[in-house]
Amino acid sequence: MKKAAIIVAVLIIVGGTALLLNNLRVLPEVDWMWTGWLSACGILFLTMGGMNKVSCVLGPFLLAVAVLDVLNRTEQISRSVQIPSLVIIFGALLLLAVVSPVPLPVALTQIEDEEKD
Repeated sequence: MKKAAIIVAVLIIVGGTALLLNNLRVLPEVDWMWTGWLSACGILFLTMGGMNKVSCVLGPFLLAVAVLDVLNRTEQISRSVQIPSLVIIFGALLLLAVVSPVPLPVALTQIEDEEKD
């Protein structure tokens, strides 16, 4: 419970800081709500769900989507680079999840056990 409270507090501080910097025009004009939700979900997948094959793929992937979205919106990269990059990243994360000794999430383990019976 304490870990969850710390994570929520840090996310609130980061969100408030980003909002302040955006209002002071320090940050570029980006839809920070979208980027913030993607980043928060990625961080929550990595920290709250424990380390498993699903969180190892979805957490980093959502963070990559957020970063590449900001780069696209600030015209650092184009959509023609963003989308293929995300496909490559997703494939690489899936490959790492398959070959790594990281366990399946409990919910998927239960489904596998039921199918074996």
